[in-house]
Amino acid sequence: MSTPAVRARDLGLPFRGTPGPLNAITDVPGVLVGMTTIIAGYGPLEPGQGPVRTGVTAILPRGRQKPLQGVWAGTFRFNGNGEMTGVHWIEDGGYFVGPVCLTNTHAVGVAHHAAVRWMIDTYPEEFQKHIWAMPVVAETYDGVLNDINGQHLTPEHVLQALDRASGGPVLEGNHGGGTGMVAYGFKGGTGTASRQVSPSGIPGTVGVLVQANHGSREWLEIFGQRWVDRTAAPPVFEEERGSIIVVIATDLPLLPHQLKRVARRAALGIGRHGTVGGNSSGDLFLAFSTANPPPLPNRANGLMNLAVLPDDASDPIYEAVVQGVEEAVLNAMTAAESMPSINPPGLVEAIPHHVLRDIAKRLTIREDAPTQ
Repeated sequence: MSTPAVRARDLGLPFRGTPGPLNAITDVPGVLVGMTTIIAGYGPLEPGQGPVRTGVTAILPRGRQKPLQGVWAGTFRFNGNGEMTGVHWIEDGGYFVGPVCLTNTHAVGVAHHAAVRWMIDTYPEEFQKHIWAMPVVAETYDGVLNDINGQHLTPEHVLQALDRASGGPVLEGNHGGGTGMVAYGFKGGTGTASRQVSPSGIPGTVGVLVQANHGSREWLEIFGQRWVDRTAAPPVFEEERGSIIVVIATDLPLLPHQLKRVARRAALGIGRHGTVGGNSSGDLFLAFSTANPPPLPNRANGLMNLAVLPDDASDPIYEAVVQGVEEAVLNAMTAAESMPSINPPGLVEAIPHHVLRDIAKRLTIREDAPTQ
């Protein structure tokens, strides 16, 4: 049995807000997550052969429930050097149908192809009715740690992740699509968090999952404290070489224009750690709500009656998103383990836990200090 990964709260960092039972995106009822992690080969890079350090993360917004239904959604592009499929229809139609898959930059097509196949096989009765499949697939670049040009991810890997999707704790760090990712010069990857909120007295959950592959070491801040650690090895790259994908899920009843505003707040969450959204970064955010399931076009008939929260109730949700994203990024980094880089050769170290513990102690002393 593997040892549970260390999470940022385990180090004493004083995050705000009330997390759900798992502090994960799967705290949102019905949301399932599955992963395939591919680690093969060692030594120097041999293009097309390896080493391979990649994978895919699959999110099922409504699990495998039938009949097939979509989720209302909104997106935001903070910096556009990346890809997220399906965003044009989300912008126009306000919803999407099917899974969300996160992988590496050169595997978007494979993941999309496999996700469509999974939808057709899982809902064969629906796809006899001229229903189209347009899953969401997003990417970040793992070419520092992975033979990305070898395109080692296969449709079978994606189908495994989709079939494995379940509730419960979510693997973080070097797992799934985050396997080969780097954040702030340290090993990054997959991270998640959640918050429980009650806007206008309506209880609900906001869950976040990130694929963190962004930021420069010189930008890094933890709770407003600039990163200073003389013992850590210098980063393989001084400048930013990656991106971050943020997926936000909630069971609160929100409309597409509200979810677009929710997605926008992810920029404030990633900013808590100092990123400026570098030119090479694809900072792409997706928010969806499992409330008020929209009917598929073939079943839409007459009027839709929706109960939704007013815009004035949004502030607690925004706060939950910012808090959740801040924590999810650090969860990705604290759970990650050091990994050899192949382009260029070297080592991408995990973030030193002792430095984070020292920061937590200083913050505790500051909070306990008497006011003048």
